[in-house]
Amino acid sequence: MPIMDGKIQHITNAIFNDVLEAHKASTLFEHMQVDREIIIKILANLEAILFPAHFANQKNPGSYYLRYEMSARLSEVVLDLTGQIIVCLQKHKDFKHKSMEVIQEHAESVVGVFIEALPRIRELLKKDIEAGYDGDPAATSFDEIIFSYPGFYAIMVNRIAHELYKLEIPMIPRIMTEHAHSRTGVDIHPGAQIGEYFFIDHGTGVVIGETTVIGNHVKLYQGVTLGGLSTRGGQSLRGMRRHPTIGDNVTIYSNASILGGETIIGDGCVISGNCFITSSVPPGMRVSNAKGELQIIPDTKTK
Repeated sequence: MPIMDGKIQHITNAIFNDVLEAHKASTLFEHMQVDREIIIKILANLEAILFPAHFANQKNPGSYYLRYEMSARLSEVVLDLTGQIIVCLQKHKDFKHKSMEVIQEHAESVVGVFIEALPRIRELLKKDIEAGYDGDPAATSFDEIIFSYPGFYAIMVNRIAHELYKLEIPMIPRIMTEHAHSRTGVDIHPGAQIGEYFFIDHGTGVVIGETTVIGNHVKLYQGVTLGGLSTRGGQSLRGMRRHPTIGDNVTIYSNASILGGETIIGDGCVISGNCFITSSVPPGMRVSNAKGELQIIPDTKTK
């Protein structure tokens, strides 16, 4: 098919020439690119490290084998994560002019700090599982939540990615949370600060923005958005509080939207489904949507 061959060559040249033009002043071709598949493999290994009895390669593993596999997986995480951080740092404004020795030393240091956080991440996740079990009468066991709840998987990935986000690692935390987003329908930015005993029931359509702060014992249902009021300012809004603060012991029902960096939902509030909230709510209130208008009354019902 000579005509089609000619078209293929023409389109290839057109796109490639545009790529060259777009990146002629950059270092695009000077370094390796971050490998999304390796990052997903890192997540799979971390899941098996945090919950080895559930995700071991060997079924019904003995304690000796389990310890060996965990150690092997952790070694692989260290190697893979260090390599991917090195790739990312080469493009970072603070490191792109540094020597490879400096970049590698920093990457190794960051990975050391990260793996030391894993026992603490596991403790947080155990509390999230407990919150899920206690808050969902359909849950039959902790194991069911670990194996099958999309909200829990999204929370686990976020807690992992958040540690790397705090260490100012570019790209990798967002790739991790976007993988969880594609798998679960739950979109949590790695910058979001989430307290203990957090549970997302059902999960699909939940969005939690970068500067969101969530307290302890918070429960969300499907379709909840904790977002910004407007993104028209684009990059000028970087670093500013754009997303709400949710207090302790708050329940937010399906398809509610809570927006804005100055919006604070007080402790103990219950937000009914389909509410659209852009201003703060005092503690202990029940917010409902009746005939298109918000009603805010003291909550006297059992949550």
